[in-house]
Amino acid sequence: MAPEDPLKVNASVAIPRAELDVRATRAGGPGGQHVNTSSTRIELTWNVPSSTALSDAAKGRVLQVLASRLDADGTLRVVASDTRSQRQNRQLAEDRLAALVRRALVVPRARKKTRPTRASVERRLTAKKRSGKKKRDRRYRGDD
Repeated sequence: MAPEDPLKVNASVAIPRAELDVRATRAGGPGGQHVNTSSTRIELTWNVPSSTALSDAAKGRVLQVLASRLDADGTLRVVASDTRSQRQNRQLAEDRLAALVRRALVVPRARKKTRPTRASVERRLTAKKRSGKKKRDRRYRGDD
């Protein structure tokens, strides 16, 4: 995949690379001297409100679903520092961003109301009567 190709989210949405801001920084944690000297941690940011990749409805949905992950400007930030390779971390960050947006764009189907079947109502009521009778039988009667 060429660097100028858009980041494919799904069949209908692709984010232009120009809208993505990529920063490489030094990663923390274990790794010895390599971690201290190379910038392999990738921070990928994407400003959702100013994006041209999404329709207004899709943009609103992404802003609503990912609200807890966005900053005050509506920027989504994804970080990857899993590997020692900057290129692999960049690919991981892009994959994570695409997965987040893909999940946010899925509109859940509306629940269709259904009525319980007559048999299930009967079973429930029978079980309730049985339980009540069992409790009634356990009660102390003073006439013994």
